[in-house]
Amino acid sequence: MPLHFELVTPAKLVRSEDVHMVVVPGTEGEFGVLAGHAPFMSTIKDGALKIYRTENGAPEEIRITGGFAEVGDAGLTVLAEHVEG
Repeated sequence: MPLHFELVTPAKLVRSEDVHMVVVPGTEGEFGVLAGHAPFMSTIKDGALKIYRTENGAPEEIRITGGFAEVGDAGLTVLAEHVEG
């Protein structure tokens, strides 16, 4: 079962896709989110968001600056202050 992932900035929707897992640079440490993860919210720090499209695939890294992450029934939403690229 895939995880629905959205990456958003205040200006636009950057990504909206189904993936295997996302690793988020939380202010309390990195955390991984898979489909079915318990709901929660976290602040995020500047760093690399790692997107795994498949279980054994190499991650795609996207540099983000600050923001929040929310895991809910609809999946994972990352609201970043800035996304490089």
